[in-house]
Amino acid sequence: MGRPSRAHEVRRLILDGAADIFSRRGYRATSMNEIAAAVGLSKPTLYHYFHNKEEILVRLYEEVMSDAVDNAVEISEAVDEPLEVLRRLLVYRVRTTCERQSIHKVFFEEEEELPRDLVETVIEQRRRYEDVYRTQVRRFLDAHPDPPDIDVTVFVNTCLGAANWVYKWYRSDGASTPEQLGHQIAAYALHPLGTSSLPSHRSRATDDSPQ
Repeated sequence: MGRPSRAHEVRRLILDGAADIFSRRGYRATSMNEIAAAVGLSKPTLYHYFHNKEEILVRLYEEVMSDAVDNAVEISEAVDEPLEVLRRLLVYRVRTTCERQSIHKVFFEEEEELPRDLVETVIEQRRRYEDVYRTQVRRFLDAHPDPPDIDVTVFVNTCLGAANWVYKWYRSDGASTPEQLGHQIAAYALHPLGTSSLPSHRSRATDDSPQ
């Protein structure tokens, strides 16, 4: 692949800058002037790339959902073992939420600001994403000789709640890297399905430490 175009780089700069400001100040309290100043662009240049801040918010939501769904489909198609699919899905969910904490804070807290047609799209994409988890849990239960007695929807919502909520409390200077934290949360979340062991509690340097 070639180098991203200048236009692509500027749009990326704007989206990342806007996500950071929205996450700190809130969508309604943020102006296009503030976004322009934060990313070092003139206001006319900013408007050349995005017509208004709603368009920026829409693009942020589309990006998060597209990444989540694409990754879920890719993992589920590449891995046969349902428990391993679930583990990889949760590790990825936690890691990306930590690494892109600002955009995920916006995603989880600013949905009421979206235009109505996009809210419906987000709900549909979220359903597609959650369906991948539900399918894998059912596959695991169907293949298990003595399956645990769990409600699939409640179990999936609990797993995703644990994974998504890290945007609230993850600290980049904490004991765990995003990858390590992802493995820990996946182990705890999937333990009711009979995973063999829970993560140990050691220092960050061991690649196996808690946050």
